[in-house]
This record gives sequence, structure tokens and C-alpha cells, in this order.
Amino acid sequence: MADLLDDLNLTSEEQMFREEVREFLAENMTDELRRASHFTMWALSEFEYGKRWQKILHQRGWGAVHWPKEYGGAGWTRMQKMIWHIECIQAETPSVMSMGRDLCAPCIMKFGTEEQKAFFLPRILSGEDWWAQGFSEPGVGSDLRALQMRAESDGDEFVLNGSKIWTSFADHANRIFCLVRSGSGPKKHDGISFLLVDMDSPGIEVHPITTIAGDPEFCQVFFNDVRVSKSRLLGKENEGWDVVRHLLAYEHGGGGGRSVSLFGRYNWLREVATLESDGAGGRLIDDVDFGRQLAEMRIELEAVSFASDELSKRARAGEPPSRVSELLAIRSRLVSQKMTELAMRAVGRYGIPLQQGARKVIPEVDPIGPEHVLKPMPFYLGQRAGTIAGGTDEIHHNNVARHVLGL
Repeated sequence: MADLLDDLNLTSEEQMFREEVREFLAENMTDELRRASHFTMWALSEFEYGKRWQKILHQRGWGAVHWPKEYGGAGWTRMQKMIWHIECIQAETPSVMSMGRDLCAPCIMKFGTEEQKAFFLPRILSGEDWWAQGFSEPGVGSDLRALQMRAESDGDEFVLNGSKIWTSFADHANRIFCLVRSGSGPKKHDGISFLLVDMDSPGIEVHPITTIAGDPEFCQVFFNDVRVSKSRLLGKENEGWDVVRHLLAYEHGGGGGRSVSLFGRYNWLREVATLESDGAGGRLIDDVDFGRQLAEMRIELEAVSFASDELSKRARAGEPPSRVSELLAIRSRLVSQKMTELAMRAVGRYGIPLQQGARKVIPEVDPIGPEHVLKPMPFYLGQRAGTIAGGTDEIHHNNVARHVLGL
């Protein structure tokens, strides 16, 4: 990470800010929080440790540094946000369950009533509320416009029936933002509404789904005659697609943060190669063939970083990321998967055991082999979803062709 920090050409004020961030992280990051980050196989760290970290951030006033200041954001410059993100990657901070903070909150800020803003935003910031994302359905994944979960109007309420699937950490959430079919129209996205739903509403059932990496990170959520007040409608009834487009710009964007995360994973890969033998009495990091593969990976990362920086420049005014960012998302996912494949080759036979219990923050069993071999296999399995979750690469290519190239 040092090369990225050096390239920032920080001013004296930015150097002071960087030291402030480093001091905060040094004082608050514990071995448990760091381990929770290290063994994050998909997108989120073990819930309890992400929750703990969000409370620490909130107490410091940094619970959502990217939010506008009037809603509790830090009021930082673009460069300060970049410094913060780089230092967090370097310090291995936990990945917080952020669907509420990073996806739903910007939509509430833009489309919500004053009552909705006053109620929900402070609770998201403090970590009192944790949100799940209710978009995908069985048989309806990449094409959200084809969703079927019904919301029938009944006086001042909607009555919901249907199910959502692949809802990350829904078993930990106390709220869920949902796309529902409340009407119809000539276009598939007509008649969709965006609702803010309490997870303890009568009629909601949550069934966890275990991933191939052995982690219960996803859930299917069933809605059986669930009643939701129309005061929980975000935006206009049957016009929820406007809210969706705003949200997806944040989900598929990311600017410079995406490349910084990839460089963090690259540093981990180099560390694994440093600890592994080349089979001839030396270190794998010094092997000519493996070194060539690392160099090729570094070139790909530099290309992603350049594209990411260009997108960041366009977003300095605080506007949502460009739709061009979908191209970056596609490439970043592929690069991340390639790194997990290289890590598997690096650890050889030790990559075969899954060892789920040994990689818990508080281990349940002793590991087979050294500590550094615990991550490659589940990380490889977990990242297989990277080119599917949030829309397949094929769907993103279609979006780019339609909205960017005008085809």
C-alpha cells in the first residue's frame, strides 16, 4: 500500500490528517477486529465485529464519512476520503454490513420525506438499524424489472406476498428495503414501488442459506400477508424504478475505493507467496514463473487503478458514479477472482481443506497447516459469486452497450 500513499502527493494539512487517521486506527483496531477483516470471504465480516466497528466509528463522528455533512457526514474533501479508505485497508478494518449506510441512505436522502430522513438516517449512522437489501427473487436475479413480489393496496397499507433471495445477512437485519410489484404498465419497470420494511413484521420468515465456502451469509426471506404502512413508501407509488436507478449507481460504482481494495488483496497474495516454499529450498516469491504471474497481476491492477482514478475525478462534485463504472466493476471482479486462483496455486495441497471452524474470529478447531493457508480456499469459493451477484457480467455488458454506447 505504500506506493499508493506515496503517489497521493499530500499537502502538509493532508499529512496531518493522515496521521490523525492512523492514530485513531492504531488506538481502536484490536486483533479480533483485524482477524474478522482478514477472514472476510465474500463482502461482510462476522456480523458482531462489523457492528462493534460501526459503533466505534460513530462515537468518533466517522460513522459515514461519505455522507453529506448535514446528515452526519464528516465533511471531508475527496482526498481525505481517499486517505481514509487507504488507511482502513492497510489497517484491515472489518467490512461492516453496509446496505443501509451505503445504498439505502443515499436514496432516503434524495427521495425520502422529512419524517423518513429524521427517523431512519440517525439510526443507520449509529448502528441501531441494520438493513438488508430485498431485490433478487427466485428466478429473478439480474433483471430486476421482472420481479413478482406483490404489494396489494389496502387502505393506508400495502399487503406483501412473495419472497426475496440472496439477501446478505438478513438474519441480522432489523429492516429491509424492498422492491415490490404494486401496479403495471407498458414497460416492465412500470408499477414497481420501493418500500422500507421492518423485519419483525408479522408474516416475515428468514431462512439462512449456506454458501459453498461454508458461511451462512445469504438468506431467503418469505413475506406472507405482511402489512406495511404507506408511510414507508420511498418515492412515489409505482415509480420506484427512479429510486432503483439512483441506488444502483452507488452499488455498481465505487471510484478509487475499488482499486485500493484490490491492491490490499494483492499485498495479501504477495505475503502468502513470501511464506510459501518453492519446493526447491527457496521462497515462492522468488520463483521466476510465479514472479511472472504476480507481475502480470500487478499490470492488471494498475490498469484498473487508472480507470478508477479517472472515474473519481468525475465524481468530485459528490454526484453518483457514472454508468461507465459498470465497466470497472466487471474488470475488478475478474481481477479479484484471478487473484484467488493464484493464491490457491501458491498454497498447493493446503488449499484443499475448507477449515471453516479454524478461521472464525474465535477459532472452534485447530488449523491444519500454518495460519496463512486458511484463507485461499474459502476466499476462492466465496469470490466465485463475484461475476454473478449484483447482476451478471452479461447484464452489465448489456447495460453498458445500451446506456453508454447507445446501441
